[in-house]
Amino acid sequence: MLYRDMPSFDLPDMDGTSAIVILTGAGISKESGLDTFRDADGVWSKVRIEDVATPEAFAANPVRVQEFYNHRRAGLLGADIHPNSAHQALAKLQQNWPGDFLLVTQNVDDLHERGGSNGLIHMHGELLKSRCTECHDVEACAVDLSSDSICANCGTIGSLRPDVVWFGEMPMGMERIYAALARCALFVSIGTSGNVYPAAGFVQEARFVGGAHTVELNLEPSAGVTAFEAAYHGPATKLVPAFVDAVLAKV
Repeated sequence: MLYRDMPSFDLPDMDGTSAIVILTGAGISKESGLDTFRDADGVWSKVRIEDVATPEAFAANPVRVQEFYNHRRAGLLGADIHPNSAHQALAKLQQNWPGDFLLVTQNVDDLHERGGSNGLIHMHGELLKSRCTECHDVEACAVDLSSDSICANCGTIGSLRPDVVWFGEMPMGMERIYAALARCALFVSIGTSGNVYPAAGFVQEARFVGGAHTVELNLEPSAGVTAFEAAYHGPATKLVPAFVDAVLAKV
């Protein structure tokens, strides 16, 4: 379904005891001014994954990797970056839905939290946190990291890295995510490319294991759009608030 005016959402029979799982990707933050990754002008069109987003890249050239994430961190903290109405709508859904609710994001930004959400899973980590490769301590981090950075927990110099999941590493919170997918009544994917696994497979898990109704909300059809029972396409700042209102009308 192409978004033109306000779509009429086809929702399953639900009540306040039904469980909801929401998955978000870079598309939800694009309207806040952050780059996506796999669009024609996205992050991976400007830099190679192999150079900045793998454990091997960090081992071979930690300076380059740190510079890449320092730049992204500074951009996230820019005065012009704010949560948008889609982030705020999901916080509204969490706050007003009486049943189980889990928000899972592939994004490493903090716009969901700034928009009012809490308890979410950042399956690809968080840009505003650092992790020590020696003691594995995780701390809040809003400054540049370098080979001179010192771990506040163990005192090791040069052991801090961004607490993000690189290609080849295991995403975070997977046990909790799969447990939620197996029992949810509604699964919604928002602003995702449908190219990155395991997240791209969540729709099948929710639909065929959990029996959930599955919905895609995206600017344009994702690579996995045919796996969803319903798909609505248009700007997240328009679609998501309208969709949330439709879901909350079920309460």
